[in-house]
Amino acid sequence: MGHDYYVEKRSINGEIPLQFSAHAQETLGATTMAQAHIHDYIEIIYTLSGEYQILLNNKEYNFQTGDMVLINSNEVHNIISLHTGMNKYIVIKFEPELLYTTSQSVFEMKYVMPFILNESTHQKIFEREEIEKTVIPDIIDGIYQEYTAKKYGYELAIRANIYNLFLFILRRWNIQNVDLNINPDIPKDIVTRLQTVFDYIENNYQNDITALDMSNLSHISYSYFSRLFKKVMKRSFRDYLTYVRISKAEKLLTTSELNITEIALAVGFTTSSYFIQQFKLYKEISPKQFQLKYRKA
Repeated sequence: MGHDYYVEKRSINGEIPLQFSAHAQETLGATTMAQAHIHDYIEIIYTLSGEYQILLNNKEYNFQTGDMVLINSNEVHNIISLHTGMNKYIVIKFEPELLYTTSQSVFEMKYVMPFILNESTHQKIFEREEIEKTVIPDIIDGIYQEYTAKKYGYELAIRANIYNLFLFILRRWNIQNVDLNINPDIPKDIVTRLQTVFDYIENNYQNDITALDMSNLSHISYSYFSRLFKKVMKRSFRDYLTYVRISKAEKLLTTSELNITEIALAVGFTTSSYFIQQFKLYKEISPKQFQLKYRKA
């Protein structure tokens, strides 16, 4: 039996991986529009017609014509159409790195964090009444048209539109005083050192890693590292490491045939019972229930 879920790979243009893609998806009647899947891309859905239900990071949302859906990086999701007539929406996906102006400007990651932390409670559905008289519909249409026509310089046009789209979202949230987990006062050199820590965790999360190890790696004293990490990430180093492991477990739960114990060990937990306890704590559902919920969807 094949997997019920899949990891979506990056698009390929010749031999060069694209950082973005855009397409229209449509179907007649009530059906599954997108099977449960997960990807590194940030995804935007803009509805042209129909009604839908999305199971997104273990929560159900409804959306309809004129609404926009924001799907963070690495959020498991599936989409079901509910309307008996034509259901059609535009899908735009892009790598979070696209929002950085240069590879050196890692401090700009502060603006991207709300879209990378997949347990984020920030707004997922932007309803028609909220966005129909803003720049959003034209931006979405512009991205889709540019990607479809692929005229000279279309990559630049798409990047510009994506910047404007997310600037709109961030400024709207800023006006509404939404806590975006952003710390604008962190010096660039400190964030660069922390980036080394994030990269190390990404590649070694399955191993035993301590805050002391990471303070040594980043050449920051242990006490200052602990305070700084909590200030930047709004959680302790240990909590962040557990969050990363839970996120990796989510991917395995929805893309592999491994059992719960095997997944627990694969992502760095010493026992399956502790893994189950922590997964429930973070997701308010057991790993097995998480699997079954998406299998049923």
